[in-house]
Amino acid sequence: MATRSDQRTPAGASTAQPARQSITPELRDWIAEQASAGCSPAALRQSLRAAGWDDDVAAQALADALQAPTSNSPEAHHRAPPLAVPAPLLADSPPFLDAGDRQVGVLLTLAQPRLVVFANLLAPEECDALIAAAAPRMARSLTVATQTGGDEINDDRTSDGMFFQRGESPLIQRIEERIARLLNWPIENGEGLQVLHYGPGAEYKPHYDYFDPAEPGTPTIVRRGGQRVGTLVMYLNTPEKGGGTIFPDVQVEVAPQRGNAVFFSYERPDPSTRTLHGGAPVIAGDKWIATKWLREREFI
Repeated sequence: MATRSDQRTPAGASTAQPARQSITPELRDWIAEQASAGCSPAALRQSLRAAGWDDDVAAQALADALQAPTSNSPEAHHRAPPLAVPAPLLADSPPFLDAGDRQVGVLLTLAQPRLVVFANLLAPEECDALIAAAAPRMARSLTVATQTGGDEINDDRTSDGMFFQRGESPLIQRIEERIARLLNWPIENGEGLQVLHYGPGAEYKPHYDYFDPAEPGTPTIVRRGGQRVGTLVMYLNTPEKGGGTIFPDVQVEVAPQRGNAVFFSYERPDPSTRTLHGGAPVIAGDKWIATKWLREREFI
């Protein structure tokens, strides 16, 4: 059986240009062996990148190798059981959903990953008000440090951001109530609304929003409300060029349009959810978004 010491020598590793790289059966077997030995997807991805694999190819290789294990495979036995997730009421393919104080359009739905693109979730004046309230409080965005359970600066995330407290103002309370009704998820299970600003060239490279169970800091993080089970990204403006929300595993890009939003859920902290996503670089203009992360329990 492969061990963690094998991480630096992935099968088929190459320093070839991305266009020439291919995902071989040997590479998939190596990934599966490393996963069964206890390596996390994040560690495996880093090893592939260090060995010369393009990041998009590495992400696809991980998805291919880990997304559909058989019931007798080691990955299946190590995989966490599914969690309840937020879910808009889409059984009858409605063109609009009732969000309480607003009718929200449904533009696109995917089953795997579970992804929905909404139209007009926010009014133009609400977008402007969120930007105005957030702008004086912006600072370099941090990411969760899964090694420690704290926060850290991450070179993959080149934006500025801030958090509103849940229910901090009438505007925030109104939007949170709308989200809770739209996604059928308790308002208290949501983290505070985060506003992010991306200038020209800024991006957030592909990542997962759930907390990796194999990382030492995860038990500390999930004490506040359990795992993350859903993400809602709301677009507060329309950039001139670039800045889309990308899902590399399924080759989907959601264009940022003011007032619209993209929602996706993940029933387990595992690449099989195919929720790898990122913020593509802003090419011209800038991008403002508001993100709502949803937990499995009350977030305190």
